[in-house]
Amino acid sequence: MQSKNSAPPKPSSGKRRIFVVDDHPIVRRGLVQLIGHEADMEVCGEAEDAQTALRAIKEARPDLVLLDVSLKESDGLELAKELRVHVPDLAILMLSMHDEALYTERALRAGARGYLMKEEAPQTLLAAVRKVLEGGVYVSEKMSASLLQGMARGKRAGVELPMDRLTDRELEVFHQIGAGKTVKEIADALFLSVKTVESHREHIKEKLNIKTSAELLRFATQNASKGGRN
Repeated sequence: MQSKNSAPPKPSSGKRRIFVVDDHPIVRRGLVQLIGHEADMEVCGEAEDAQTALRAIKEARPDLVLLDVSLKESDGLELAKELRVHVPDLAILMLSMHDEALYTERALRAGARGYLMKEEAPQTLLAAVRKVLEGGVYVSEKMSASLLQGMARGKRAGVELPMDRLTDRELEVFHQIGAGKTVKEIADALFLSVKTVESHREHIKEKLNIKTSAELLRFATQNASKGGRN
């Protein structure tokens, strides 16, 4: 397979083609090796950021994209939405350390056909990939029960978490705050203006009923392990 951030010409092997998008080289390499050992699938490309991934995926035309929620200088949820527009038939399976209770519904709304925690066993990942490739939707048994209960009650699944009130972009800013980044650093990482980031921060404080920036920083830092940057 060729180097990261690129896609080779389509082969004629008949194997299902998987594209890996993750900004951690070690994780990406592990996924490539895991999939490479399977007789019915192969990795056709990989990328670490949304812009490169979108371009390469259009060229490679994979059957499925394994997509991390948080990417280098970008957001996996936003990339999933773009892929849904540009490659509407593409299967997307989101794979992350983010709390599934917070992110599963967001991932499905963004256009993914499944959400899997990185703590799951390799065989669970492969089973999820095959289920999505077959046209199914993969979520954990716990989240499946929660989603069904929510539908039956006519409400969102499970107990609403404070961060559920945030938009996808606000949640990404929240994670960046929890990682200790300044407003300028967040703006640079997300390709936003400082003014826009400050506006997001104010909206986050309002929605979470937080009065000061110091209180927001403490809350974001404390909740990083529950839904923060992987």
